[in-house]
Amino acid sequence: MTTDLPDWPPELAAAYRTAGFWLDRPLGEWMWQWAEEHGERVALVDGDVEISFLEMASLADGLAEALPGLGLRPGDRIVVGLPNRWEFVVLLLACFRAGVAPVLALPAHRELELGYLARHAEARMIVVPDRWRGFDHEALAARIAADLPWRCAVGVVGEFALPGHVDLTALLRSISTGEGRRRRLDALAPDPGDAALFLLSGGTTGLPKMIGRTHNDYEYNLRRSGEVCGFSAETRYLVTLPAAHNFPLGCPGILGALAVGGQAVLLASPEPVRAFQTIARRRITITSLVPAIARRWVEKARETRPDLGSLAVVQVGGSVLDPVLAQEIPAMLGVRLQQVFGMAEGLLNYTRLDDSDEVLLHTQGRPISPGDEVLVVDESDRPLPAGEIGELLTRGPYTPRGYFRAAEHNARAFTPDGWYRTGDLVRLREDGNLVVEGRRKDLINRGGEKVSAEEVETVARAVLDVADALAVPVPDPRFGERVCLVVVPRGAAPSLAEVRAEFTAHGVADYKLPEQVESLDRLPLTPVGKVDRKSVRAQFASKTEESWTPVR
Repeated sequence: MTTDLPDWPPELAAAYRTAGFWLDRPLGEWMWQWAEEHGERVALVDGDVEISFLEMASLADGLAEALPGLGLRPGDRIVVGLPNRWEFVVLLLACFRAGVAPVLALPAHRELELGYLARHAEARMIVVPDRWRGFDHEALAARIAADLPWRCAVGVVGEFALPGHVDLTALLRSISTGEGRRRRLDALAPDPGDAALFLLSGGTTGLPKMIGRTHNDYEYNLRRSGEVCGFSAETRYLVTLPAAHNFPLGCPGILGALAVGGQAVLLASPEPVRAFQTIARRRITITSLVPAIARRWVEKARETRPDLGSLAVVQVGGSVLDPVLAQEIPAMLGVRLQQVFGMAEGLLNYTRLDDSDEVLLHTQGRPISPGDEVLVVDESDRPLPAGEIGELLTRGPYTPRGYFRAAEHNARAFTPDGWYRTGDLVRLREDGNLVVEGRRKDLINRGGEKVSAEEVETVARAVLDVADALAVPVPDPRFGERVCLVVVPRGAAPSLAEVRAEFTAHGVADYKLPEQVESLDRLPLTPVGKVDRKSVRAQFASKTEESWTPVR
């Protein structure tokens, strides 16, 4: 295990192995077991492209064997910012085979986020699409790579890789069966305790933290999730959320479907009409959504009455699901609802498919593993009895003990005996199910994408002519919450258009841009001298769309 990541205590690691949670096999080795068991069955679907389990494993091995020639060695890290396409999955599996750890960024990330990740990870490659949704990702990656003090290649998926960049699309097309390739890669397999991949935190204290997930813990994460959710070889999982997120990747998601011989069908967008067409064409059985997208699906289904007869389960997570919407999802989509409450840092909670309607509608489920430990504590870390609201603390066999190269933050985010402070305020019911009541973290949840208030404030102070700035979440009818930026201007108050233009020029991702801008003569303070976020949020939360300019 790299010293950049805190490890589990040896006695707990031994207990997790004894209990069968950790199986001490690298994820790339599992890929070939899937291929041997399921052969020519279709594993991945991307538009009209269908890739079998054997083809997927062969492509991943061919790419894995090519990585050293591209300057990548075991233990290196690469930043991957690809949209939902089959090449993303093959690249991920190739990295698992070669012991190269991908840092899973988002196509929405720009200079600020992508540059930070590349520097913090000491990335040896940045992988992006050539162009996507009108944006030149290849040029962005090239600028970031050129500014790094070490050699960092640019890998491109698409049809127009520039000279000097790694054309991954052409490389994948050129891969043929390699004599002895599997045996050679088996001999170089990474340690199952090494980091297999890096997920990103919600960015609750500025830019996102890197969460190192090991081969052991992430394999258990997806395996146990699949067991709880009833995944089988008949599962056809629709991927509409960004595949780089933990939810659609391994909860059970893409990897959970593949692990049991199921099928992962990738879509670039959760737009309802295209999604409904794909569900009907591909006979999709399960998908995962955030509440904002679920609401759009319900509204469109009410209008169009689509053919969703194959769809049995819709998982909803990423933010708290309103009970009214929770009732509408089964009614309008004809499915079983499954609520999901989890985090890239580990702990996963699901309602079970055979739970009562009361549990399904009014709780966010219970932990998936007998090895999960949860505590609900007060502000002094004293455990609270069932039914009382407090902060959720957790530890377990798939909850790492710290972030990558973040010792100072780890000291705040984890207790000395390894409990992770989630920042979520919950009630633990007598039946073991959790009800999420809010959060302590200054986080804005815009349609499932987590936006750090601190990050928005830092950018505002840097690029605007303001004496101070505060970012708060306010209710939004479409996304659940929107980013409201409150400034104390030095002169004339900036307009929403000016603020968004400055943020965009600074390289901030679109989903983090303020959608409401307000000004105050000064920010209010609490009796102890801290900025009173609660009162500011309350002051501007009641504004309707008629009194501000919605951004669509």
